[in-house]
Amino acid sequence: MGELKKIAYNCKKATLLIEKKQITLLTLREKLELKIHLAGCSVCRTFEKQSIMINELVKKLFDEANQKELHLDNDYKTALQQEIETRLNN
Repeated sequence: MGELKKIAYNCKKATLLIEKKQITLLTLREKLELKIHLAGCSVCRTFEKQSIMINELVKKLFDEANQKELHLDNDYKTALQQEIETRLNN
């Protein structure tokens, strides 16, 4: 199989490149391979859109959680302390 066909029909590599692209820069070769693959594969284009959306939502979720001060309520703290003491004494 020619080099171009290997790229065009390799969804596994395309999904790896899609994920890698969201974390770091792709090499020129990787960009070209991904572009060629996405030109002919609607499934991977859909995967790329979904992957980008999921990553954005997860980042937003963690950013919001980091901005809020989270506290355990006092009843839970008391129950947890009692559980710890019970297990230590056994």
